[in-house]
Amino acid sequence: MTLGLALPDLVLAAGAVEFSWLERLVETATGWVGLVIIWVYSFLIAFALPGVSEVVLIAPLDLGLGDTATTALIILVSAFGKAAGSVFAFHIGQEAKDSGWLTKKLRQSRFDILEWSERQTVKIAQKWGYVGLAAALCVPGFPDTLSIYAFSVLEEDYVKFAIATFVGSAGRLVLWLAGGRAILAFF
Repeated sequence: MTLGLALPDLVLAAGAVEFSWLERLVETATGWVGLVIIWVYSFLIAFALPGVSEVVLIAPLDLGLGDTATTALIILVSAFGKAAGSVFAFHIGQEAKDSGWLTKKLRQSRFDILEWSERQTVKIAQKWGYVGLAAALCVPGFPDTLSIYAFSVLEEDYVKFAIATFVGSAGRLVLWLAGGRAILAFF
């Protein structure tokens, strides 16, 4: 089954829709249902939502597991959701690569995002491969949808891609927490 041109149109249109309500939902998520909300948010942020994934760390979940276990569970659920969304983006990238539609649209943009991102991503991919993708996704605060799509056009292994996005997503949240704790310890 091929996705054709309709799915990229839907994904690009979805990016234009207001999703701040979903971010607010994550920020107020409680209980075990909150983990489902975190998974959905993380899935969507991988390929369609603007913003950053660190917002999941402030979800006030009360799971009765203690702070450390709850935080670890949030990180795992979020990383799994983002990996699943990344694989979906990967599939879109494979379809776009085959159709040429996305490449043509990006090359026509006035900011020439494709050329810049291709150069940077190709350098990382050629030098570091999937380890480079995981490292790029570890950068806290940086919207990673562009990296995910750029790698999805360059690479072809779904399993390695999923593992790299899972590791990068979990690493990003761990680094964010470590940085926050380091700053708080300083004061």
